[in-house]
Amino acid sequence: MQKLKSIIDEAMAELQETLSGDQADKVAKVIEVAIIRGMLEGQHRAVDACNECGEAEQDTAHKIATAIRQKNDALIVNLSSLR
Repeated sequence: MQKLKSIIDEAMAELQETLSGDQADKVAKVIEVAIIRGMLEGQHRAVDACNECGEAEQDTAHKIATAIRQKNDALIVNLSSLR
């Protein structure tokens, strides 16, 4: 699996070839916001799925949901630091 940084670098190189510098920066910010929104939607769906399990599995589901949130929070921090 490709690292997020290398994927972003490739996309930015393509943008730089297609658009002027200012336009590429604006498009990159729009893409970043879209990626974060999509990732958060995926997180919400995963957490909702964990919360729908039976009562016997609630403790495990809660641990999984917490782990998902923590990893996605770290991803958002990493995306923000790439600016």
